[in-house]
Amino acid sequence: MSAIDLLFKGDAVSSTVSVLLLGMSVCSWVVILWKGWLLPRALADVARSTAAFWQAPDWAQAQQAVRNFDREALVAPLVDATQVPTQGTLAAGGDRSQQLTRVLRDALHGVLHRLQAGQVLLATVGSIAPFVGLLGTVWGIYHALIGIAGAGQISIDKISGPVGEALIMTAAGLAVAIPAVLGYNILGRIIGRIEADLEGFARDLRELLLTSQP
Repeated sequence: MSAIDLLFKGDAVSSTVSVLLLGMSVCSWVVILWKGWLLPRALADVARSTAAFWQAPDWAQAQQAVRNFDREALVAPLVDATQVPTQGTLAAGGDRSQQLTRVLRDALHGVLHRLQAGQVLLATVGSIAPFVGLLGTVWGIYHALIGIAGAGQISIDKISGPVGEALIMTAAGLAVAIPAVLGYNILGRIIGRIEADLEGFARDLRELLLTSQP
């Protein structure tokens, strides 16, 4: 019996487990391929945008230089956040240092939230897919043993076939979980590098604005 047979010819539990594993696999691969394209591009954009910002002769040209290189809008929100007027609101409370810390922190959180999109899905799939596959295996072995007991005769060929078919679910669970775990770890390292670069830029930007007003 193939995986397709388990999907379409199994009982309700087996079919449900197969559909869950298939859905988790598709979702995790979509996230892996999407972020595998997005994050290297974002990492390069952050490096080029911050370099262009510091090489600009004035504030207006620095903002424009950032927008020219920041295709994923990761650095521009930090720069723009420092220029939002806050007069007449509670956000204007405190000294200039506190105001800059607040707006840069909020902008940074928004950018990092977008970068982290999909990571929870990968972590969840990597954690639960083996157990979903194991559930299908246990259920399949249970039905295999019931069938063997009803046959009245026990032989190795009657045991190995049904049990081997049930173990396909375990293999399927691992096949879904392993790419998700690898994707989570590899993509997470890239996100960590981008996060460190953005935090460093936000800190430097805050220090610049505390000593000079563009």
